[in-house]
This record gives sequence, structure tokens and C-alpha cells, in this order.
Amino acid sequence: MSVAGGAMDHVQELLERDSRLAADSVTRPHELLVTAWRTLVSPNGRAREQLCVVFAPAALWDRARELLQPFADRVAAGQALVVVVGRPRDRSFAEATSRGLATVLDADATQDDLYLAAHRSFELLEAKARAESRGRWLRRYRYELGELIHIARAMTTVRDVDKLLGVILEKSRFVTGADAGSIYVVEPHPEQPDKRVLRFKLTQNDSVALDSREFTMPLSDRSMAGTAALQKASLNIPDVYQLPAGSTFHFDPSFDRRTGYLTRSMLVAPLISQRDEVIGVIQLINKKRDSATKLLTRADVDAQVVPFDERSDELLGMVAAQAGVSLETAILYEDIRKLFEGFVKASVEAIESRDPTTSGHSRRVADLTVTLARMVDKESSGPYAAATFTAEDLRELEYASLLHDFGKIGVRERVLVKAKKLYDERLELVRVRFDYVLRSIEADVLGRKVRALESGGRETAEQLAALDAELAERRGAVDAAWAAVLSANEPTVLSQGDFARIEEIARETYVDLRGEVRALLDDEEVTCLKVSKGSLTQQEFDEIRSHVSHTFRFLSRIPWGKSLQRVPVIAGAHHERLNGTGYPNRLKAEEIPVQSKMMSIADIYDALTASDRPYKKAVPLDRAIDILDYSVKDGHLDAELVRIFKDARVWTQM
Repeated sequence: MSVAGGAMDHVQELLERDSRLAADSVTRPHELLVTAWRTLVSPNGRAREQLCVVFAPAALWDRARELLQPFADRVAAGQALVVVVGRPRDRSFAEATSRGLATVLDADATQDDLYLAAHRSFELLEAKARAESRGRWLRRYRYELGELIHIARAMTTVRDVDKLLGVILEKSRFVTGADAGSIYVVEPHPEQPDKRVLRFKLTQNDSVALDSREFTMPLSDRSMAGTAALQKASLNIPDVYQLPAGSTFHFDPSFDRRTGYLTRSMLVAPLISQRDEVIGVIQLINKKRDSATKLLTRADVDAQVVPFDERSDELLGMVAAQAGVSLETAILYEDIRKLFEGFVKASVEAIESRDPTTSGHSRRVADLTVTLARMVDKESSGPYAAATFTAEDLRELEYASLLHDFGKIGVRERVLVKAKKLYDERLELVRVRFDYVLRSIEADVLGRKVRALESGGRETAEQLAALDAELAERRGAVDAAWAAVLSANEPTVLSQGDFARIEEIARETYVDLRGEVRALLDDEEVTCLKVSKGSLTQQEFDEIRSHVSHTFRFLSRIPWGKSLQRVPVIAGAHHERLNGTGYPNRLKAEEIPVQSKMMSIADIYDALTASDRPYKKAVPLDRAIDILDYSVKDGHLDAELVRIFKDARVWTQM
């Protein structure tokens, strides 16, 4: 081996003297090994890895390959190759690939031979390193692209602003390796519309549990979030306790002191809308080497936290761009929802302002119906075991319930507010008529008294007494008739009443001032007083019932969109009955939407139990439930839905 060692002395000498390898370093790790090292530098100037060419004599390849073992890992990693000087006796080179053999030189190889072998070996290693780097970059790119697509999908499917902000912050932290973060939204100043403020919405932290509340702060360059928003550019702060000289913003350490958490690196980016307006700010904290490690101590922070690199800035920019559009969409969606809810509320108020006696009815029916739907959704057996109601379904049902009486704007107000069977002015007319009859009776009796007194005689006293008795009797009859009218004028909840007395009174006549014979009650008054249920005549009831048709027609003209498209149908069928006797379309049970069936129960229950109706007293709870059961027996209401309504005591859960 000493001969081989001498040959390697010559190889070392030639390599060290070669100016073409001046940038590389030549070392002698072993008597039989000479190594040439080259540092591979990345485009940004940072050293990435070292490449090595190992020169070994043929004798070593034949008898002492274990000396190459220290370079095995580098060979396997593509960072080292072996050049054999001299011709080995084993010409098969069976292990050449695994040992990283690059080439074989003659024992008397010249300086040029050695340089060429080293140069080609380094070229091969660099090419392999570049290929692997591109492969790693491509794998990382594919991974990041997949994550960005996943993030975009997640953000575009969330409509709730608060939930979306949580998704944006979570995904931003994930792609950048941030331990914590916060998110702000830009809002108009509550008192100065021409100014804006930053509202802190939420924070997330993998290391410590935090209880945060919303607050606002001025949108100015005194804060990092404000600076990023005003400049419409990201801020990358390696250490918040060592801010760049001349910074207008500062870091408030009170949070760290209060929680024991140590903030170091920070990356802040604005969320910009499609209209180029800043609508929010993402603030990421403490990029970690290992995302699974918690930062519980200063030592953890020192070991794990690094500045956010250029790639993190790029990734956050991509997420922020998508987030800005998604947040703008969600905010617009929320604004539209609030606008629409305002329209619905105003419509309900407009309806109920025409009939103050039913004020609050629409809201109560909506609450009862939505609560019943939630109870039905929980059913695990029976005919409604498969029924489900999503959040959008419940919102659709709520709107339909709120607007179920919208068509009342097409009904005459005097019919809507009719509290008794006779309108007030009509009852007053009947009262005047009865008073006239009383005065006529009194005048007749008084005239007869005068004539009796004028005639004189012993029977005068008896005649006067008889006339007084007659007057009392006839006055009592009129008063009794009036009492009967008043009694018949009161509406009833269920069909009831004996109206023979009203017919008798209607046959009574009197002579008016013009000498014409007239009935004490006319035909229209008799028709009204003989109403057996409620206060409306059939004609008036038909007019009231027409409100359902008006509801469907009016609501059908509103472009509800896909998620609310059934509102007109649901609202327009709440007076249909399972046996086909309902209105306006006399639908059968299978044709009536289940939402309308639930609304029918809520509508009837509230109408029975409402305490604000001047024309009737509130029906006791047990009586209201009995009436619902009667409606089931009559084929009007769904028996299973009424059972769920009663078992869940829906009226107690609003």
C-alpha cells in the first residue's frame, strides 16, 4: 500500500498546483485518499451543499473498499463520486454504481487527466443536484398548488363572514408555518364616516389558549396592521423587538407580558378587494421550523422561530389575494342578506300596520314553524325520520312564515280589522233604530195616557196602571231584543249559536217617520249576526281568504334566488287542508309541502292563543291543543306533525 500512498502524494500535488481548481479545496483524509471539495452556491448567494470527488488508488478498490465507507452517505445522496487511479484487477466493476465510481484513470495520469476527471465529476454532481433541486421544487410546488386550490375551494364555499375569517387565518398560518396570527377588517368610523378603523376580529395560537374580544383601533401608520393597510403592501419583520430604524409603527409588548407568549417574527399582509380597496389585514406571528412544536418558553422560541422567508411572503400574498375576493364576496352577500331581511321586516310591519290587532303574529308564526322544523329534523322514526332541514332550508321557511300574510295588503282594511259581526257604524245604526222604536212605544203609550186622562171617569186609574205595565213589557221586549243582538254580535272560535231569536227579531217591524213599515233588522244585518264562527260573512271570509292568492302572486314576482325559490309556494299553501278542503287550490295531503303543513299548525295555534286580539279572549293552552286535535280528526292538519308539536312543547322553546 505504501506504493499506492506515494502515487496518491503525486495526485495531491498535481491537484493542488492546478490553477483551474483554485476555487476548490483539496484535502488528504487518508493516506490512500485525496478529496477535492466544491461548494455549490444557490442563486440567492446562500451555500446549499458541498460536492466531493474522491481519488483512490486501484489497490484500494481491489482490497480496501471499506475506506470509502465514510463517503457512502454522500454518494447515496448524489453529493460525491469516486475516481480510481490505476487499473484494478477486478475489471467487472460490479459495485461501481453503488460505490459512486465516476471513471478510471491510468496510474500515470497527467495533471490534465486529473483535472478533466474532477471537472466532469463536479459537472455530473452539479447536474444531479440541480435535477434533484428542481424535483424538490416541483414536488413542493405541486404540494403548495394543491394546498392553494384546497384553500381557494374552502374560502369560496364559506358565506358566513366570521367563519370565513377563521378559515382565511387558519390557511394563511398553515401555508407559512406560523404559530399564531390575527385578522382585522376595515370598517367606517362610527362617528366620522370619512375615516376608517381596524376592527380586531379573532386570533389563533397553537401554543397558548387565548380569550380574545373584538375591539377597534385607528387605521394609521402607528400600527403594523395599519401600515400594511395604508401602503397596500406586506410587512416582514424578523424581530418585533428590533424594528427597522425610522419605522412609524411600533410593537405593543403588553400582550406578551399579559399572556407569557413571546412574539418575534411577524408577517403582515393586506386583504384587497376586486375594487382595489383594503378590506382587511392578516397578521402572522412566529414562523416555526417544526410546525408541531409548541412555543412555551423563550428557549422554544430561540430554537424554533425564524424570520418569514421570501416564499412565505409569496404564499401569503397568494392566499391574501384569494381571501380578499372571498371576503369581499362574503361581505356583499351579508349586506344583501341584511338588506333582504330589512325588506322582509319592513313588509311585515307594513302588513301588520293595516291590522294592529294581529301585531306580532307573523313573527310568532315564524318562530313556531322554524322551531317545529328543528324538532322534525331530530325525528329518528316515523313518517318524518328522513326529513332534514339545512340552515338555508330553515331560512327559507322563516321568510315564508314571516310573509305568509303578505297578501293582506290586497284586502280591504275594514274587513281585516273587523272585530265583531257587525261593523261599529252598522251596530250604531241598529242601536238608533231600537232607540227610535223605544221612543215610538213611549210616545204611543204616553198619548194613550193623555187621552185616558182627558176622558176622566172612574176607570182612569186602572187604565193608567195598565198602560204603565204595557210600557214596561214592551220596553223589556225591546231591551231583550237588543241584548240578543249584542250577544249574537260576538264572534265565536268554533261553530256555534242558536239564531232563531235573531230571525224572530228580524220579523219585527216598526213605522218610520215617513210612515213606511220597516223591519227591525234588515237582511244584511241578519246575515252578519247569523255567522256561526268568527265575525265574517261568507263574502268577507272569501275576501280574507283571497289574501293567500295575493301572497303567492306578490311573492312570485320577487327574484328569490335558488336557495329561497320555494318561499312563494310554501307561504301560498299554508291554508290548504289535508282532505282537499283548503284554499286557494284545494290541494291534497301529498301535494302540500311539509313546510306549509307545519306553518298551518303554527298559524292556528297562534291565532287561538294570541292575547292581543280585541275581538276574542286568548284560548287556554289545553283548549288550543284540543282544537288542534279536532283539526286532525277533521282531516285538516297532519297528525304526526301535531304530535311532534305537542310532545316537543314547541311553544315553550322559542
